Amino acid sequence: MSRLLVTGGAGFIGSNFVHHVVGNTDHEVIVLDKMTYAGNRASLAGLPEDRVRLVVGDIADAALVDELFAQVDAVVHYAAESHNDNSLHDPRPFLDTNIIGTYTLLEAARKHDKRFHHISTDEVYGDLELDDPARFTEHTPYNPSSPYSSTKAGSDLLVRAWVRSFGVRATISNCSNNYGPYQHVEKFIPRQITNVIRGIRPKLYGAGENVRDWIHADDHSSAVLTILNKGVIGETYLIGADGEKNNKDVVELILETMGQPRDAYDHVTDRAGHDLRYAIDSTKLRTELGWMPAYSDFETGLANTIDWYRNNEAWWAPTKDGVEAFYASKGQ
Repeated sequence: MSRLLVTGGAGFIGSNFVHHVVGNTDHEVIVLDKMTYAGNRASLAGLPEDRVRLVVGDIADAALVDELFAQVDAVVHYAAESHNDNSLHDPRPFLDTNIIGTYTLLEAARKHDKRFHHISTDEVYGDLELDDPARFTEHTPYNPSSPYSSTKAGSDLLVRAWVRSFGVRATISNCSNNYGPYQHVEKFIPRQITNVIRGIRPKLYGAGENVRDWIHADDHSSAVLTILNKGVIGETYLIGADGEKNNKDVVELILETMGQPRDAYDHVTDRAGHDLRYAIDSTKLRTELGWMPAYSDFETGLANTIDWYRNNEAWWAPTKDGVEAFYASKGQ
């Protein structure tokens, strides 16, 4: 593969993947991004112009997608509406992008016979009880609970159908919660970090007992590249780094790392239908493809992430006030 198309490559995990590809391969990258509020040109700043090209457009634009698929060797599909709170407020964009957009890409992959990798989420599996020793595997039944996770589940099923029905050369990965550079400040970890930087008390939904399985975006990127190179067509791989933490512990660790009292945060109204616990078993990826995470220590990865937000206020500051105003209107 010498040229990749990365959809959603100006978003959080997409842009991290583009940086990883540039730093670890000789591939060229075409980024296709709609540049909604979640896309940011600054996330691609500094990358070599002779290797990375940004095309502003919609993955549901069949003519544009067809044109770009003809120019590349493989496609990595990150583009998605991905914020649970937003899906509860207005589900329609999640249908347009996650379902119709994925369908449009799959039809182009079918026409041009291109290698296709689909990025998904562990949220398609629903949630686990807090005291349940089980973790999600590739065989866990789908049980999505929000407009976001249900549309991602639908997109996964489309990929599987196009593999079986039309022979599309596709793989799927479902990943746990990402953290790291270039993540929008509406998301949990960067919102709390930037609150502390601004002198605002962090906010914690409910009692903060909800558990997420955290993985650094660099590790997600290396796993995706591994699957693209070594993955078996038609297979699904779960990506995780054994990073289970409840939200209360994460907020307190952020405060402690940033030199603040561990209890200097406020409890706010919980999100509707807030999943209890996610947990990933990535044994298949590790044993069959030989992947291992570099950030096995969450505390180290979090400290590096805090440093990034401290050093890149110009990247996140333009959106911070609007995000806080939106949450304030909902008492969160």
